[in-house]
Amino acid sequence: MPAITLPDGSVRRFDGPVTGTEIAAAIGPGLARAALAMSVDGKVVDLATRLDRDASVRFITRKDPEALELIRHDAAHVLAEAVQELFPGTQVTIGPPIENGFYYDFARNQPFTPDDFPAIEAKMREIVARNAPFVREEWPREEAIRFFEAKGERYKAEIIRDLPPDEVISIYRQGEWLDLCRGPHMRTTGDVGTAFKLMKVAGAYWRGDHRNPMLHRIYGTAWRDQKELEAYLHQLEEAERRDHRRIGKEMELFHLQEEAVGSVFWHPKGWRLYRTVEGYMRRRLEAAGYQEVRTPQLLDRRLWEASGHWEKFREHMFIATVEDEGEKDRVLALKPMNCPCHVQIFNQGVRSYRELPLRMAEFGSCHRYEPSGALHGIMRVRAFTQDDAHIFCEEHQIAEETARFVDLLASIYRDLGFPEFTVKFSDRPPVRAGDDATWDRAEAALKEACRIAGVAYALNPGEGAFYGPKLEFVLRDAIGREWQCGTLQVDFVLPERLGAEYVAEDGSRRRPVMLHRAILGSFERFLGILIEQHAGRFPLWLAPVQAAVATIVDDAASFAREAAEALRKAGLRVELDLRNEKINRKVVDHIDRRVPVLAIVGRREAEERSLVLRRLPGREQETLGLQEAVSRLAAEAAPPDLKVATG
Repeated sequence: MPAITLPDGSVRRFDGPVTGTEIAAAIGPGLARAALAMSVDGKVVDLATRLDRDASVRFITRKDPEALELIRHDAAHVLAEAVQELFPGTQVTIGPPIENGFYYDFARNQPFTPDDFPAIEAKMREIVARNAPFVREEWPREEAIRFFEAKGERYKAEIIRDLPPDEVISIYRQGEWLDLCRGPHMRTTGDVGTAFKLMKVAGAYWRGDHRNPMLHRIYGTAWRDQKELEAYLHQLEEAERRDHRRIGKEMELFHLQEEAVGSVFWHPKGWRLYRTVEGYMRRRLEAAGYQEVRTPQLLDRRLWEASGHWEKFREHMFIATVEDEGEKDRVLALKPMNCPCHVQIFNQGVRSYRELPLRMAEFGSCHRYEPSGALHGIMRVRAFTQDDAHIFCEEHQIAEETARFVDLLASIYRDLGFPEFTVKFSDRPPVRAGDDATWDRAEAALKEACRIAGVAYALNPGEGAFYGPKLEFVLRDAIGREWQCGTLQVDFVLPERLGAEYVAEDGSRRRPVMLHRAILGSFERFLGILIEQHAGRFPLWLAPVQAAVATIVDDAASFAREAAEALRKAGLRVELDLRNEKINRKVVDHIDRRVPVLAIVGRREAEERSLVLRRLPGREQETLGLQEAVSRLAAEAAPPDLKVATG
């Protein structure tokens, strides 16, 4: 008699083995209609799964988070059936759900194109309308291999051959069509709904190996309803409009090229933006009690072996072998992070508990090998600068330092245009340094710090750094995307491995706790996010060019030069536009270049020593005397931290 415990704590008992469909029907007709699948003791399974033991059961309906993955998984199967109906002879390979959608890889002599999408989507809607049940079957391995080989599906046969010997070979039918699949699935093809769209085609090597045949991948997206689909498509349009690579080119901020894969060429305007953010961060850190340091780029492998990075991070490091006179070859590595270097500074001389907490910051230039396919503009690069810092403290100071850090991070994010963020708590990963007792201690300390600091978090299991648990600070941008930027990690391991110690109040030698922390993460990635957040239209204090002085007539050129110089002396970043163009053309050009303020000078303004200020891209404008315009713009352009300082 299975006893089924429901989420509200109630228990239903059945006389014999029972399926999820039968349990839902016993609870009520509404649930029987709404349930798509069920979670049994935390594992999502088909409703047809028969339970012959006691279990905790939660039913998954369309409104639950798990429903999206089920919809996308089933949509991939519907896509595969549609393709094989329309294009006989096409082989299906694999088709998983992914973030925001799904894909399926096909083997076919002729590639697919977006022109094929309307017919495929129409066939998919037809298959959805058939409402064919998903039926799970278990087949003998050899029978399954023979079946797919007889159909000409050699890729499916290869997958089955390579499965572990004890793996159950499960087949799912949907009407007359079937596929090899572990599941789970919803009840019928009708549960997929019609809120789906095919997005693009791409090539993909079989099993990701370039030595294997090239397959043809069709990507799609699928959602609970049409409203969600339209919102996602709108977000994609906005993301394309805000793409930092396109805006960076239009604004002449940076470029990338093959001769320096994964490294950024900053142009003058882009470097102004970079330095503005760097200067702001430097002032905020100094005010918060951080001491800035600078450490070497190249370090001997022996340091990385001692720290544990050589074992855990070697594949991401750039290595150089050099000949030192009188010695055997030395192996050096470009640093992928700054933490071991900061411990070396801490270890110089004898440290006292009176010096703690010691907050050590560095805008550290780092290098990590990223596969070329993973690189993305300036958001995923190989050469980058971290706004890195390490806080060496006593264990009882962890909570106070966590609270101080979160306050600082929240203030900086607000200033940069991100008023909201969430926090994830990432605990011990499968591959890590340190024993379980050390990890228990570190995780407990960080959780207690969050409690005292009032930091609410969601658990992110297994995603901690290899040396300690961490908090991940996730920004939400203007179009709803999430970006993990800031981190705070509690580390008992590295100080032990690298011999860091201080003299405690009782005269004993103790290991400091090391808090690894970053706010922006990497400058390159954060600036890419910042460009997309503001679509290149930065607030005045951040804009690479804050104002352009543009003439209407040549007679105004002399005063325009004087006005531009006065604005520069007041600290503004200014361009002078004396081109022989109509003023409307100049307005359009500076809107396209995303200049926030246009100061217009005609014959009358030159005579009256005034400026017509127009806030772009708007149409509103006002006329001010030169000195008043300079004073007002200088005040508006002050960075947020300096505005506070000056009242």
